Amino acid sequence: MKNTSAVLVTGGAGYIGSHVVKQLGRAGRRVVVLDNLSTGFRQAVRHGELVVGNTGDMALVEDLLHKHGIQTVLHFAAHIVVPESVSDPLKYYRNNTCSTRNLLECCAAAGVRHFIFSSTAAVYGIPENTFIDEDAPTSPINPYGLSKLMSEWMLRDLAAASDLRYVALRYFNVAGADPEGELGQATPEATHLIKVACEAATGKRSGLAIFGTDYPTPDGTCIRDYIHVDDLARAHLQALDYLEGGGASIVLNCGYGHGYSVREVLDTVQRVSGRSLAIREADRRAGDPPALTADSRRIRHVLGWQPRHDDLAFIVRTALEWERRLAVLDWAGQRHGV
Repeated sequence: MKNTSAVLVTGGAGYIGSHVVKQLGRAGRRVVVLDNLSTGFRQAVRHGELVVGNTGDMALVEDLLHKHGIQTVLHFAAHIVVPESVSDPLKYYRNNTCSTRNLLECCAAAGVRHFIFSSTAAVYGIPENTFIDEDAPTSPINPYGLSKLMSEWMLRDLAAASDLRYVALRYFNVAGADPEGELGQATPEATHLIKVACEAATGKRSGLAIFGTDYPTPDGTCIRDYIHVDDLARAHLQALDYLEGGGASIVLNCGYGHGYSVREVLDTVQRVSGRSLAIREADRRAGDPPALTADSRRIRHVLGWQPRHDDLAFIVRTALEWERRLAVLDWAGQRHGV
């Protein structure tokens, strides 16, 4: 990564965005982070300049794009809690879809050439096949997934009408933390399984539930494809290299291509932590497919991406280490005092 031009990272103070910002900074890129800190943290921005504001604020975005001569945008800013999207859909369409539309209008006016979008496997809904490639039908079952798919459509249509080229990365289950211990998921009341289990293992939660034990899987619990956040972050840098090298617009799955069941994840957390978890069994949640795994052949072929941390125990270990460190850092407690 030799280009030294500035890049704009929206949502760069959040979980995934902050890991990407760190890798961009390490690669010598000049980074401008735009984040309203509603779920992100100042402390997570380890490189570049942090601007506190909203992605949908067109005047602010226009100023940043022109002031820094930005040609590349990495867009992470979004609400991501599926149940909340069902109970408050307009919040998700406002922030995830309308704000992305405003951002894209600013990018088009400023002549931004490269755009990397943080999308999700939720665009597939409940697929017929459990091994999913990028050509699988998209049929989201909640406003979160639909808000992301609508953003993909806007990107597709803008790219067809302009010189902008993009990479949309569809994440599967992102987990783990920075192997160097500087970053991790710090959002209170997170819902991701490995995060929740590690909070239980470190005493931050009294226990946790398995939602559904009668699925048609080997142990009756859901299977998901877990990708380490450090590997995912590196995929963004390789996507940037790809676009700057003249690559065409493309959609890519981000996963390892195999999955683990809920019970396998919890067993691994208990083994790595040396702690027994208080686990209760509960009914299935509506809309949970039995198994979801990514066909990741395209991202490996197109970007040359090769995972470095495809190891559930390593993912869990970094997540546990981060939970222990976070208790000392107290990012959430400092949110209003920084």
